Amino acid sequence: MRPFNFSSRGVAIDLGTANTVVYVCGIGIVANEPSVVTIESRDGERRVHAVGDDAKLMLGKTPDYLRTIRPLRAGVIADLEVAEEMIKHFIRKAHGGPSRFSRGPEVVICIPSGATSVERRAIRDAVTNAGADRVSLIEEPMAAAIGAGLPVAEPIGSMVVDIGGGTTEVGVISLQGLAFCRSARVGGDRMDDAIASYVRRNFNLLIGEGTAERVKLEIGAAVRPGDGAGPTTRVRGRDVSRGMPGEIVLSQAQVAEALAEPVNQIVSVVRDALEHTQPEIAADVIDEGITLTGGGALLRGFDTVLQDSTGLPVRIADDPMSCVALGAGQTLEDKVLRGALMAA
Repeated sequence: MRPFNFSSRGVAIDLGTANTVVYVCGIGIVANEPSVVTIESRDGERRVHAVGDDAKLMLGKTPDYLRTIRPLRAGVIADLEVAEEMIKHFIRKAHGGPSRFSRGPEVVICIPSGATSVERRAIRDAVTNAGADRVSLIEEPMAAAIGAGLPVAEPIGSMVVDIGGGTTEVGVISLQGLAFCRSARVGGDRMDDAIASYVRRNFNLLIGEGTAERVKLEIGAAVRPGDGAGPTTRVRGRDVSRGMPGEIVLSQAQVAEALAEPVNQIVSVVRDALEHTQPEIAADVIDEGITLTGGGALLRGFDTVLQDSTGLPVRIADDPMSCVALGAGQTLEDKVLRGALMAA
């Protein structure tokens, strides 16, 4: 990757609970890695040992002097110092190494619509301390809608549901504004927890979050397969009763049962948003339907569940995992959008 002058190129960051996606104006997506940091502590000193993909491989497998941390929880910063180091890493990686320029980049950072003023300030401070020259905030539902290609600037109501790792963001958009939004702290992480809890409850087997995520990605589904148990996968962990390693086989039907609660919570949030939508905008949503973005949109059958529950057409965005970063990047490149959409 060629180095470039950040002083003339804006950077948009989707700082997600599960993954961080970085967009550079004029280039596009330059980084998409897990929001994970491994910290090494020796002789009273702490330093960053690994970030992103390398750090995620260490989850649950580190010796005492290493600690793997996810600095964001439910879409907001839980560990400010580690979050700053992670943001620095991603900016440097996108740049191709340490910057030769005195000025940092202008950064647009995506935030949950339900973030408090304290949480917004923490995010802004972390990005500023990581080296940004100027920081602007944009709410995730709006960024997702722009990235998904919805007509946000037109007098047409549309709805986007962004299912991330820590939160689900529901936005009803018209004329460059959020006519209604709802943020719920349920997403991919809650699904992983639900799988791990199901396995322990039904099979007396302890599994880590990495294993639970793998099960979700391999055979996770929002509805039970119509042909019986569906595909299966082997799951290994620690048998609680024997205190020894154990292995079971999970079916897709069992995983769908485990995921029923978080799936129903997300559907409930969407239905609540529809109930609070203005009549004229609701009429547009009937025609435009609901657009799904975020990694959770890829859960098998979730679009069908949502469609059956709301009676509205549901589509999955072309690149659901990158929509938020793409939309935030477009606000940097489009002067008309910038003034109207940047959150305070």
